[in-house]
Amino acid sequence: MKHGKKYVESAKLIDSSVQYDVAEALDLTVKTGKAKFDETVEVHVRLGVDGRHADQQVRGAVVLPNGTGKTVRALVFAKGDKVQAALDAGADFVGAEDLVAKIQGGWTDFDVVIASPDMMGLVGRLGKVLGPRGLMPNPKAGTVTPDVAKAVTEAKAGKIEYRLDKTNIIHCPIGKVSFGVEKLQENFDALLGAIVRAKPAAAKGQYIRSCTVASTMGPGVKINPAKLGG
Repeated sequence: MKHGKKYVESAKLIDSSVQYDVAEALDLTVKTGKAKFDETVEVHVRLGVDGRHADQQVRGAVVLPNGTGKTVRALVFAKGDKVQAALDAGADFVGAEDLVAKIQGGWTDFDVVIASPDMMGLVGRLGKVLGPRGLMPNPKAGTVTPDVAKAVTEAKAGKIEYRLDKTNIIHCPIGKVSFGVEKLQENFDALLGAIVRAKPAAAKGQYIRSCTVASTMGPGVKINPAKLGG
């Protein structure tokens, strides 16, 4: 894969054979985020679990203290008094059957989907659309809840969901390059703390196998997993 001039210049700042401390890794990530837009900083954590087994699944949600730097469009499936409660909390879209039809027609202009428990029978029809995008409401992530207003408020404040992919890696944004090292580290610590607390009892050996941070267009920076509490 051929990389651009800025990427090549950025890569020279990083020693690929070194596993850095968190602060140093984030500092390098900020310095190598040289695109003309405010790049997102992402964390990639490989865990020593086998997600094919139910008792080794790692999934949950955490509110990042400094948010993600992204405007979150919240869609809520609700009826009755929960509709107004969701709107008052800042939901961008609230509905029921009408939203199902719209999404089935190909509309996906939203970032998080929240549903009250009584709506999940309806939302279940959208599994093939929402599932692959990681948008299916889930109780563990707090997106299936009677208190839809609280879920909307948290989503708007920077709540993110973390979950294993098929290769047992968690990929999550922790903010923008413009946040600077201090705010990014606060968000990083909140995410990693949640992942460590979510360690399954069935997990054996080293839990956090590797951890890398990178900006959208920048090279990856390895972090020493031994210092992450896993």
